Amino acid sequence: MIKLPSLGDEVSVWMDAPPAEVWDLVSDVTRIGEFSPETFEAKWTRGSTGPEVGAYFAGHVKRNGVGPTYWSPCRVTACEPERVFEFSVGTDAVTVNNWGYRLEPKDGGTLVTEYFRMEPNLPTRLYWLVLGPLRRRTNRRGMRTTLERMKAVVEA
Repeated sequence: MIKLPSLGDEVSVWMDAPPAEVWDLVSDVTRIGEFSPETFEAKWTRGSTGPEVGAYFAGHVKRNGVGPTYWSPCRVTACEPERVFEFSVGTDAVTVNNWGYRLEPKDGGTLVTEYFRMEPNLPTRLYWLVLGPLRRRTNRRGMRTTLERMKAVVEA
């Protein structure tokens, strides 16, 4: 039996800040440009004004930090203050992947885990078989950068 590669990954960073402070950063999509090496801005769309399940936003992405540049439509799929913030990327009809943050109180601070998982459909599996190792490495590097930049803000 062939074992297919995992369609996601995660990176965790401990931050010397309470979950409430970290939550304010991970759930405010309008601040992502301060932290992400690929998504340089985001805005709430379709009448959404803040984090809640079903809220829409768009992320302005520069793929791999160099291009091409495009807007990605996103929808919040999990929103538990100080615990989980997750969103899908894609259209209403087709989800391409999912991104999120888990917050866990730990050692007087917060263990923050950023994660992604691709949708397990055939086109995505084929893409992941060919380009998955490169994209996984890029995503891991980007998640680490994002979390380290958030850490610098909440610990300042």
